[in-house]
Amino acid sequence: MLRVADVSEESARMKIGSHPRGSAVSLDIHHDQKRKKEIDDSDLVISLLPADLHLSVAQDCVAARKNMLTASYVSDGMRLLQHDAVAAGVALINECGLDPGIDHMSAMKVIHEIRTAGGELSSFKSYTGGLVAPESNDNPWGYKFSWNPRNVILAGHGTARYIDHGRYKYIPYYRLFSEANKITIENLGEFDGYANRDSLAYRHIYGIDKIPTLIRGTLRQSGYCRAWNIFVQLGLTDDSYIVEDAGRLTHAQLVSAFLPTQNSQLSLRRRLADFAGEKEDSAIMEMISWTGILDETPIGHTVATPASILQHLLEQKWLLKDTDRDMIVMQHEFEYRLGGKNILRRDSMVVTGENQELTAMAKTVGLPLAMTAKIMMEGKIKSTGVIIPVVPEIYEPVLAELSEWNIRFHETLTDLPSGR
Repeated sequence: MLRVADVSEESARMKIGSHPRGSAVSLDIHHDQKRKKEIDDSDLVISLLPADLHLSVAQDCVAARKNMLTASYVSDGMRLLQHDAVAAGVALINECGLDPGIDHMSAMKVIHEIRTAGGELSSFKSYTGGLVAPESNDNPWGYKFSWNPRNVILAGHGTARYIDHGRYKYIPYYRLFSEANKITIENLGEFDGYANRDSLAYRHIYGIDKIPTLIRGTLRQSGYCRAWNIFVQLGLTDDSYIVEDAGRLTHAQLVSAFLPTQNSQLSLRRRLADFAGEKEDSAIMEMISWTGILDETPIGHTVATPASILQHLLEQKWLLKDTDRDMIVMQHEFEYRLGGKNILRRDSMVVTGENQELTAMAKTVGLPLAMTAKIMMEGKIKSTGVIIPVVPEIYEPVLAELSEWNIRFHETLTDLPSGR
C-alpha cells in the first residue's frame, strides 16, 4: 500500500488517482505528533518536501528505525545524523534523482570500470541542463521552467569551487555567468556551461581525491549566461531585501533604479546596454527586452525582493505550454590513461518529455527515486547511514532499469595525443 501525505488531502488523492493500492492523508509536516505517527506506520518513507524540511522527517525516521529516501542534496543537518542512523541500522538515502542522482550513478559506474581495468583518471567534467526541446523552443533564451523557478533565479549564489590541472579555482557569484564555458553535445550543438557551487567535495565522495581536474556544472542554451549576467550585475537576482514601494513601480522603473544616474536622457534600453557593455541592438539585449523587464508594466507585487520580482515576471514568459516538451541533457567527460594510451570518454544522455505534465524532468527525478525505493523494499540495499547512490548495490540495478525506460547514455571513445 502506498500512502501519500500532503497538506491538502484532495491534492494527495489526485496523485493516487483511482489506484486500489493507494491511500491519501492530509498532513501538516509541522504537526509533530501526526508526522511521527505516519512515519511509525510506514515501512519506508520518501520525502519530496522542500529541502529545508527533510531534517525533521529524517530525525523521526532514525528514531522509528525507518529507512528514508529523498532527491535533495545532503544538508549539513542531515550529515550530522550519520552516527545515529548507523546505530539504528537505518539508511537515509539522499541525492537520488537527476542531478543529484543519475549523475552520481552514471559517473561512479564509469569510474569503477576505469579503476577495475587498471586505468588512471586525470580529469572528470560533468554538466547537466534542464532545457526545452528544440521543437518547443520559441523564445530567444531557449529556456522554460520545468522545475522550481525560485531555484533557477537564485542558481549560482555563493562561490563556485573546482580544480583544473591541479590548480584550485574560485569563481564568486558576480563573475560566474561571465566565465561560462562552451560545451559541445553531439547532435545538439554548443551550450553554455557554468560551474556548480562546490565540485571539490565530490573528490572524496567519488574516491578520486587526487584527481588533477574535476568540475561539475550546469548547461544552458548558448547565449543564456551572457544575458543572465546582466540581471546579476544589475542586482535583480538579490533575494536579501524588500524593494521599497514595489507596488507603485513598473518593471522599467525598477531597472532604472538599479542603473547609474548619468545619461538619464537616453532610452532605458540604451542605458542598460551601455551599463552591460552591449550594443543596443545586440541579440543579448533582445533577450533582455523580450522578458518585459524594460516595459512600463506594473510589477504586481507590493512586498517583494528583486529576485522574487524577476521570478514572477519570468514565470509568465518561461511557462511550459500544454504541448511543450522539455529536455534533459547530461554529459560526462573522463580523461584517463590505460594500456599506454590517453583516452577521452564522453558519456551523453538526452531525455525528452512528452508534454507539460509528463516532463523529462519529472521522469529523470522521479524514476530513479522510485527504483531505489523498490530495491530498498526488496531488501537489496545493505548500506546504512547517510548515503548517496555511489555504490554498486544501488547504481547497477537503477541504471539497468532506467535503460528500459530509454534513459541511457551514449558512449564515445577518442584517443588523445600522448603527453597531454
